Amino acid sequence: MKNRFPKIVQIAIISVYLIFLAGSVVRMTGSGMGCPDWPKCFGYYIPPTSEEQITWKPNSEFKKGFIIIKDEALFVAEKNIKTASEFNKDNWANYTKHNYATFNKYHSWTEYINRLSSVLAGFVFLFLIYSATKFWKTDKRIPLLAYTAFFLMLVEAWLGKTVVDTNLKPTIITIHMVIGLIIIALLLQLKFINSDRKRIYRYNAVFNKLLIVSVIFSLIQIALGTQVRQFIDEQVKLFGFENKDYSLMNPSLKFYFHRSFTIAIVLVNLGMFYMNQVKKLGYKLVNWIVFLIFLETVTGVLMYYAEFPLGTQATHLLSGAILFGLQFYLWLQSRKTVAFN
Repeated sequence: MKNRFPKIVQIAIISVYLIFLAGSVVRMTGSGMGCPDWPKCFGYYIPPTSEEQITWKPNSEFKKGFIIIKDEALFVAEKNIKTASEFNKDNWANYTKHNYATFNKYHSWTEYINRLSSVLAGFVFLFLIYSATKFWKTDKRIPLLAYTAFFLMLVEAWLGKTVVDTNLKPTIITIHMVIGLIIIALLLQLKFINSDRKRIYRYNAVFNKLLIVSVIFSLIQIALGTQVRQFIDEQVKLFGFENKDYSLMNPSLKFYFHRSFTIAIVLVNLGMFYMNQVKKLGYKLVNWIVFLIFLETVTGVLMYYAEFPLGTQATHLLSGAILFGLQFYLWLQSRKTVAFN
């Protein structure tokens, strides 16, 4: 099992990024409330495929826990029901966690696939903590990192439920994403300990300082991005997902700072790229970091000036998460160095 542990860590990292991808598609398509409940969807383990399944009708059977939409409101079956010719409210309870009563099968299945990706990742993490336990006597860091990552995955599951129960409260979504990044950092540290810690990288003081500045700038930019994202979510709630051209109407100062701060980030990372090339430091991740910053910039420009073209929002979010991972891993590599001028 110890020999397979690095592969399990890699699969765990991929599984978390798949969750980021699925979540970004959910946000891109406005499918966050495709299922009004959690972990089921309208009370079903497999989402309904037609509005008829969640609409009250006479002489029909509904199992306990099924959710229906009637008179633009959600009702939950309190027991197994065989409906009569007229609606009997005594058999139903009002769904009180939120009042979002809309059905769209495409949104339901998009959100359902997002949840499936989390379930699959959960099984991967069970293998992760089981295999990490084998290292307890030789390197306690490994099981402690794995257990912490698994605990945070449980927190993420609870936050996923909270996101739905609060009808996509922006603050909860932001916390949800930040904890996901922390999980990525923990897994990357596991990968580094098991696969990369014996390698020696060349050290350059200027490059190292630029790297630290780059990481700090990226953290600031991600924090600003979550604030801009919150503003967009509120605009979507106000004007509707179909009116995407209103998403950045009268943006706050944070948006303009977020947009302009990109210039500083580009300059710092180009400086890192230059030092890596001139001094022949051999940090291959720098090339990917510069590419992802370019991708982030392009998608950001498109979202603002072209009214969120299909795919740009998902690409922007996912590339930002990958960028964070690469920068964090480069920081881990830069700590194992020898002097080189």
